[in-house]
Amino acid sequence: MNVKIEESWQNVLQDEFEKPYFKNLVSFVKDEYTTQKVYPGGNQIFNAFQKCPFDEVKVVILGQDPYHGPNQANGLAFSVSDQVRIPPSLLNVFKEIKNDIGKEMPATGNLERWAEQGVLLLNATLTVQAGKAGSHQKKGWEEFTDAVVQKVNDLKENVVFMLWGAYAQKKGAFIDEEKHLVLKAAHPSPFAADRGFFGSHHFSKANKYLEEHGKDPIEW
Repeated sequence: MNVKIEESWQNVLQDEFEKPYFKNLVSFVKDEYTTQKVYPGGNQIFNAFQKCPFDEVKVVILGQDPYHGPNQANGLAFSVSDQVRIPPSLLNVFKEIKNDIGKEMPATGNLERWAEQGVLLLNATLTVQAGKAGSHQKKGWEEFTDAVVQKVNDLKENVVFMLWGAYAQKKGAFIDEEKHLVLKAAHPSPFAADRGFFGSHHFSKANKYLEEHGKDPIEW
């Protein structure tokens, strides 16, 4: 695993790549890709950054782990590759979008179209062993993605952070709500969506905020 990441992110995160924990993480991940089946594909580990340069970030959506089933994970939180069945949590996201802004359910769960408009779809952990949820947690990824959120918080203004569920809310607890819009709701999973994700109107709220700050809204 070479740390190849989009140039504006490379500049912002350069110090992070030099830290001992990150070098240990790279060694661990390289070994896992050599000896195990790991998702996403090695060239997609930093897909969230490739598709959404630092300079263009307008919205951050925090996820937890990549999908651990075949052909699902594509390096973007909540997103799946084309031709893959839309997972239950993402299906609920699309249902809320329809209820919120009237947009019909898309044919694909591939969210690259969001990323290319400035939505950083960031999982806390960027890799996972096939069939083993959480298998790459506490190896250094969380420290790295905390640093990513910190950089967006510190160096940008008027970004919308969508924090769905307790895990994301804890991870984003330090975000400066004077500078940014922080939207919190239950996780969209079938176990939690009825407890406040449905009806949260995060997508219309995000676009209203972006427009108020002179930015183009997201075509959800």
